[in-house]
Amino acid sequence: MIIRPKAATLLLRLAFLIIGLVLVLFPFYITVVTAFKTPQESTQNFFALPSSFNLDNFRTVIQRANYWRFVFNSTVISVVSVCFIAVLIPMASYAIARNFNKRYYKTLYYFIIMGIFIPFQVIMLPLSISMRRSGLNNITGVILFYIGVSFMKGVFLFTNYIRTTVPIELEESVYIDGGSVARAYFSIVYPLIMPMVATIVVLDFLWIWNDFMVPLILLNRNPSNWTLPLFQYNFKTQYTFEYNLAFASYIMSILPVLLVYIFAQKYIVSGLTSGAVKS
Repeated sequence: MIIRPKAATLLLRLAFLIIGLVLVLFPFYITVVTAFKTPQESTQNFFALPSSFNLDNFRTVIQRANYWRFVFNSTVISVVSVCFIAVLIPMASYAIARNFNKRYYKTLYYFIIMGIFIPFQVIMLPLSISMRRSGLNNITGVILFYIGVSFMKGVFLFTNYIRTTVPIELEESVYIDGGSVARAYFSIVYPLIMPMVATIVVLDFLWIWNDFMVPLILLNRNPSNWTLPLFQYNFKTQYTFEYNLAFASYIMSILPVLLVYIFAQKYIVSGLTSGAVKS
């Protein structure tokens, strides 16, 4: 039997897709089945399906571990951060985009986006020292850090999005009628850049909700300030052999961001494809 080149290429692609699908779904399968197992079932066969739909692990996480306190902390940090990001970054990017021919704004733009190329590991130790000396090793400090870091990617995307998709003639019509820059921005520009705003909000919410390193550096000393990822890290070390409880907590923390991504993925695709073009 002779296999044609096109058929061979198709089979090769299909094989890679199947391998990738297994690599992605297998850890998720382990997480789900372990969360619904009893400790006895986990010790007998770690990979087998649970014998019954057991919710005791989820009840134990909620009742014993002060789970909702950490949900509240993660929610406050994520929501407050993305609200400031959705307001401040588009405003700064608009000022840069409309004055990009001026040396000051162009220099500021390149200075901001240079931070994209600096790994977090480089600033990890200076961040810990400076935030502790400033008294910002708390939830407020974490929020300020996320807002500051978001400027690097956000300014890059918004500036190019505004320059390539928002005609300046629309704003000039407002100026002719005696309107101010603020009126032109809020009545014309901001509604037009809502796809990019939605993109940044969703991506940053997913990142902040799941982030582990920053809370570990700034919040680990005070258990009342723990976020969900930090709680899961300490929870696993405290209950070393309670894998069922740990996996149950993973499922509970995955569901909110999974729902957010499912309902907002179309904004992510449309926003990135329109605004990620470097001019």
